[in-house]
Amino acid sequence: MNTAPLQGIKVVDFTNVQSGPSCTQMLAWLGAEVIKIERPGTGDATRNELQFDPELPSYYFLQLNSDKKSLALDAATPDGKEILTKLVKEADIFVENLHPGAMDKLGFGWDSVHKLNPRCIYGTIKGFPQSSRYKDLKAYEPIAQVTAAAASTTGWYSGPDNVPTQSGAALGDSNTGMHMLIGLLAALMQRERTGEGSFVYQSMHNACLNLCRIKTRDQLTLDKIGYLTQYPQYPKEKFPDYVPRSGNTEGSGVLGWTYKCKGWETDANAFCYIIFQRGEKDFELACKAFGFEDWLTNPDFNTADARDKNKEALIKRVQDFVIDKDKHEIVKLLAPYGVPCAPVLSTKEVMSDPDLYDGNTLVKINQGGKIGEFVTVGCPFTISNYQPTYGPCPELGGNTDEVLAGLGYSQADIDKFKSNGTTAPMPKK
Repeated sequence: MNTAPLQGIKVVDFTNVQSGPSCTQMLAWLGAEVIKIERPGTGDATRNELQFDPELPSYYFLQLNSDKKSLALDAATPDGKEILTKLVKEADIFVENLHPGAMDKLGFGWDSVHKLNPRCIYGTIKGFPQSSRYKDLKAYEPIAQVTAAAASTTGWYSGPDNVPTQSGAALGDSNTGMHMLIGLLAALMQRERTGEGSFVYQSMHNACLNLCRIKTRDQLTLDKIGYLTQYPQYPKEKFPDYVPRSGNTEGSGVLGWTYKCKGWETDANAFCYIIFQRGEKDFELACKAFGFEDWLTNPDFNTADARDKNKEALIKRVQDFVIDKDKHEIVKLLAPYGVPCAPVLSTKEVMSDPDLYDGNTLVKINQGGKIGEFVTVGCPFTISNYQPTYGPCPELGGNTDEVLAGLGYSQADIDKFKSNGTTAPMPKK
């Protein structure tokens, strides 16, 4: 029995780079047939970005386009428009992330597609909400982060490194793709009741802002009382009227920090993260774990509010305890007492962890040829009765003949499309 959630769903994928492809790859992993439209001769921009071999597609492309079909198509030619029209008429979902106005100019904006196929759900990814003064800006990952308050609240809070810092996580790109995925799946459920497809608009800005929700919480608190007790600036510094950067504080009210461990001088990731919870019993157990029982009767530390006011002294003593111990040793010492803690892991350590190759967390995909096997992040959630299969990425235009034949075109038609520039580059004069 095929339990793929999206079995029978056909997706026209008019996206490129990261925000759109991350969404459509997930649709493919959930069982949809995803037909990726790529420009003849060049394809998705990431095919040739950050390559490890000039003759092979980059890992950037490979990690975002598994299990799709590639149709090389110039949708601006008369034949290309006809082919795309036929695809749209059969599609359940159409997704695009071109710059604002591009799809309307091409003749395949929401109104046109909805007229061609009222049941087709139309997903569009843009940089900003339609109401934004920045809606016409060309958006990249950092653009979304700096305009959604992510960068202004990330980084160190003092010294020469006190600058707005973008996150290492793709808050503006892959995160936007996952938000679009939510919208498309909701629209599919809605169509079950209405019989009609809807327009799903997802901005990179809003996806990024959604992950900054606790910073808007902090702004509300700051506006109300003028300070934030969980921040390292409290209580010694005067707060500005905006949420400042907070270094490595945990951020939700418990006292968390990153500590140097044995070997930090030569290992950039020889650190661990440790949290002191606010509960009395939790603090008592933590004191036993560290051997800091004197804190239980010390008014500077024996209440959560007191610890907020004496962060610097607490952090210093914990740092002195941690500094001569391996980051993994720290976890073994503290975890049995229920102290939230973990080693700081590098990408190398994460990707070398055999426990994570569980069929979903990290997966190995056999691309074949010179590339062979590569590792990527799999489906982030699990379904009890469904296991995704992780297949290779398509060659540029590798499914063109198959898709065109499925639309009813003859071999003579297919050959004509190749010769007139619709599905292959025009021959050089």
